[in-house]
Amino acid sequence: MYESFLIKDIKKFFTMKYMKLGTKPDTFYTEEAVRSVLSDVPADLIIHVNNTKYQLHKFPILLKCGLLQRLCSDTDADGDGDDAAPVPVALHDIPGGEEAFELCAKFCYGISINIGAGNFVAAALAARFLRMTEAVAKGNLVAKLDSFFESCILQGWKDPIAALMAAWRISGWSESRIVQPCVDAIVEKILMPPSKVTWSYTYTRPGYAKKAHQSVPKDWWTEDVSELDIDVFRSLLSTVRAARLLPPPLIGEALHVYACKHLPDPLNHATANANGGLHGGQTSSSAAAEQRRVLETIVTMIPGDAGAVTGRFLLRLLRVANFVGASPSTRAQLVRQAGAQLDEAKAADLLVPMPSDPLAYDVGAAEAVLEHFLALFQRPAPPDERRRMSAAMEKVARTFDEYLRTIALHADFPVGKFVDLAECLPEIARNNHDGLYHAIDTYLKEHPELSKADKKRLCRMIDCRKLSPDVRAQAISNDRMPLRTIVQLLFVEQERAMGAGGASGSNSAVAPDAIAMLAARNKEKDDEPPAPAADHKSDVHRPRGDHGERARADGAAMTRSLSASTTKTAGAAAAAPRTAESRGSRMRNK
Repeated sequence: MYESFLIKDIKKFFTMKYMKLGTKPDTFYTEEAVRSVLSDVPADLIIHVNNTKYQLHKFPILLKCGLLQRLCSDTDADGDGDDAAPVPVALHDIPGGEEAFELCAKFCYGISINIGAGNFVAAALAARFLRMTEAVAKGNLVAKLDSFFESCILQGWKDPIAALMAAWRISGWSESRIVQPCVDAIVEKILMPPSKVTWSYTYTRPGYAKKAHQSVPKDWWTEDVSELDIDVFRSLLSTVRAARLLPPPLIGEALHVYACKHLPDPLNHATANANGGLHGGQTSSSAAAEQRRVLETIVTMIPGDAGAVTGRFLLRLLRVANFVGASPSTRAQLVRQAGAQLDEAKAADLLVPMPSDPLAYDVGAAEAVLEHFLALFQRPAPPDERRRMSAAMEKVARTFDEYLRTIALHADFPVGKFVDLAECLPEIARNNHDGLYHAIDTYLKEHPELSKADKKRLCRMIDCRKLSPDVRAQAISNDRMPLRTIVQLLFVEQERAMGAGGASGSNSAVAPDAIAMLAARNKEKDDEPPAPAADHKSDVHRPRGDHGERARADGAAMTRSLSASTTKTAGAAAAAPRTAESRGSRMRNK
């Protein structure tokens, strides 16, 4: 496995083009921080490039460098003749710095050099700066580099990408003679049908290499172009979109690959960087600024077509936007788009870490996304769209209940806010309350210090008739459930049993035991002092009057009613055989 991986990488490496110039061995050496050429002829030309000093010879250098010819001629005119000491020449502003100048100097000496996409841009800009053109000498460096650029670099795939990256680092958009041809060459290859792709490309999707693929994937180009600077990437993708030959989801996949490479998910890094933040250290502000620039650019490029990007990707961008402090307009756009595709999300996608505390979650962001989804649900729509939105609402309800269950694990999450979140969904959204029950049960388990009033307030949101039989049975035996909730569950259980054609023997046996348990719990709760009411901005779930007296009265009434109902059902079941026997006796007497 490891050997094949190396061979694959080496193969990709050698698909890039290289040009070799010169035949002489490299005779440059460094002595006391001075770069010199091994020669019997003493140096008569001193050149300073930034912090490096070069001791060279006029004879080979001036033959090919028009700029140095002019500078040295001016120096000779100002000197006292041939015996004058060489005057240093400063070339601090040469593009590419010392490395680029040394390539040009070695070319003048005939020393062997290799030119590839990685160093082509620096060499080409330095050669033009030194005026190494055909007007100065035939077969000069500029002409050779231009020929290599046209015939080799632009014809490959990774070569123009590498050249474009180098040009952007050195001069940005100013060097249009290199940047624009590279962009055009890359776009041309992206727009080609995948069946015509014959060059090497990078594709590391999980599981892809394990299959025997007969064709090139449609998104074969996305990983390689993700190496570009965001401004270059935007220009490239805008040109691709203008051609209207690729579907919007393919454009969205390119954005997804770029974002995954340059924007770490705060959810994955929250624990590891809880103390230093996502970026950590002194580079946090600069890194955040760069990620904010990348994020806001990506958001502006998201296609407006339905399905161009996934809802999960939009929520990931929202997490990053919240963490790096993106502009309000960027966050608002992400909330709108994520809300429209909320049915595609999972519970973990709604977890938005706080910038100040990566281990805490911003529930306001998730609430805003849900509110936008609900606003779309309430709009008038054709029947087909209404059916689609109803199915989407069921998915969102299940996802949001799972999200509530995760939020409930935080010991410092206030009960009032939990109730507000749970009530964000309308009653019609939850056809099943199993998820809501598990979320509330998790909250009760993680917050054992809750008062009786708060427990009732939480459990009042559960519709016992919307619980599945298994969950209902679990809730009846759950000590964390309030007495009133368990009594309601027993009523529902009794109603279902009676509706199924009479209570079975097992149900008749379970009910008295449950009633005895409730009576014992009710007596224990009577002995407890009433807990203070919870402070919360909304009292919609807070019962009025004497909480303890009213709860005990309701519980006792429900227990008596349940006992009477159970006795009545059991009596009816016992009387049925006697009635049948009496009727048989009368028939025999007749």
